[in-house]
Amino acid sequence: MIRRTPFHPRVEELCETGLWSHWAGHLVVDKYQMSEKFEYFAVRNAAGIFDTSPLYKYRISGPDAEAYLAGILTRDIRTCRPGRAQYTIWCDDDGYVVEDGVVFRHSDDEFVLTCALPNLAYLTALIGHNRVEIEDVSDAYAAFALQGPRAKVILAALAPEIEDLGYFQLTPAKVAGVPVTISRTGFTGDLGYEVWIPSDEALAVWDAVMEEGAGHGLIPFGQIALSMARIEAGLLLIDVDFSSSRFAWTQAQKTTPMELGLGWMVKNLDRAFIGRDGIRRHLEDETARYYLGGLIVDWQDWDGAFDSAGLIPPRDHTPVEEDMMIYDDDGERAGWSSSFMYSPMLQRHIALARVRPDLAEVGSKVNLEVTIDHQYQTVAAHVAPLPLYEPARKKA
Repeated sequence: MIRRTPFHPRVEELCETGLWSHWAGHLVVDKYQMSEKFEYFAVRNAAGIFDTSPLYKYRISGPDAEAYLAGILTRDIRTCRPGRAQYTIWCDDDGYVVEDGVVFRHSDDEFVLTCALPNLAYLTALIGHNRVEIEDVSDAYAAFALQGPRAKVILAALAPEIEDLGYFQLTPAKVAGVPVTISRTGFTGDLGYEVWIPSDEALAVWDAVMEEGAGHGLIPFGQIALSMARIEAGLLLIDVDFSSSRFAWTQAQKTTPMELGLGWMVKNLDRAFIGRDGIRRHLEDETARYYLGGLIVDWQDWDGAFDSAGLIPPRDHTPVEEDMMIYDDDGERAGWSSSFMYSPMLQRHIALARVRPDLAEVGSKVNLEVTIDHQYQTVAAHVAPLPLYEPARKKA
């Protein structure tokens, strides 16, 4: 049975296209208006609201909660003070990435871990003798992301508590009389917040935010606009940019933190955690097959390839979230792009890509395979640092 989020009565009214997809068993909007680009520009120039309720949410509490998470998460949760959040990953025994997510620390012994795939059985099996309780609160809380340069103005009018909220910090607040938690987080790479609300009071908060945002250009945005923003921001999507090692059929489908550009999480291996020894072996043996980075396509080469075929060079912003091959100048395979699009902000074709180590340095030239007039061709591109787009307001 396909489920509906607590905000469904509102998003259904606003979804003019009737285009939906499934996320964690829930109906979610692909795009509300005929132009998802309009929704994207709302996020970049004004404000957009996105229903994130389908995220899995696990409350982890008890006297040993910190020690428990420190033994599982690759990033050291002990450095995360109450009132803060961390983007993190967790690995298997061999040092391959299981999944990524965000952990919110509410107090010394209470955390909430959010992720895209179900992890309750996995986490529960690791409790052992720890004095820890894990509760699936996914259905108990609705959530939406308010993203864009006007997000703070809109939300601060309803919840003054966020006025001085720093990047990846969280605070309790009240919106429309409803107790909520607000975090300065999101998946767009822009200034933004996420609001966590008891499900049975979700609509009152949504309505208050929409009313306050009416004069600021606030509109809802769907999955397509979100994908556009997260590619520019260099944010990874599971089952697109990487796969969970739990479900991998082959070694080729597994990925180390270093191959995903997340080696900064494992600079200190003094602490014992699941996968530490495997990660150490990968580092010592230099096992990285590819490194994930950004790509920017040479616009002159792109235009020339299409001009030669008698075609108008396309500027299609719709994300291509599937493999596109990458080659070196000798025609040897050098990696692949997993997320590709034309960036409206950068006015360039960009990608998130895995590139062979010898070509992974910023500025290295590679050749991206595209289909032109039913034929495979390559266009030049260069490796660029992530994020590809990051406005100063994101962390200011």
